[in-house]
Amino acid sequence: ITFDSKWKVDQSKNYDKFMEKVGVNTVKRKLAAHDNSKLTITQEGNFKESSTFRNIEVVFELGDAFNYNLADETEFSGIWTLEGNKLTGKFKRIENGKELNTVREIIGGELVQIYVYKGVEAKRIFKKD
Repeated sequence: ITFDSKWKVDQSKNYDKFMEKVGVNTVKRKLAAHDNSKLTITQEGNFKESSTFRNIEVVFELGDAFNYNLADETEFSGIWTLEGNKLTGKFKRIENGKELNTVREIIGGELVQIYVYKGVEAKRIFKKD
């Protein structure tokens, strides 16, 4: 299974509650609910994300720790690993040590991403762009 592609968000489930739990303010949560988030993923470890908030490029190697900032500048440190057909991210929020776990998986030709932070789970489904 390959994650290599350009992806555009199609559906979000419980994303507002998830962002609220992370601490994203109301205005940014409302904007995020209507963003056209796009991801470009290459299997070599390059990862590029763009949305209405920002354009960034995060480069990482699977299994190597790196720092990542959300659009509201919340900082996380963690790693991505490939576990079977799943790209698994394990991150810790720098300011409080709380865990953010995420899993990306290709299901029926769609990229399904599940996030869990402090017991709140959200799902975003991306279609090829």
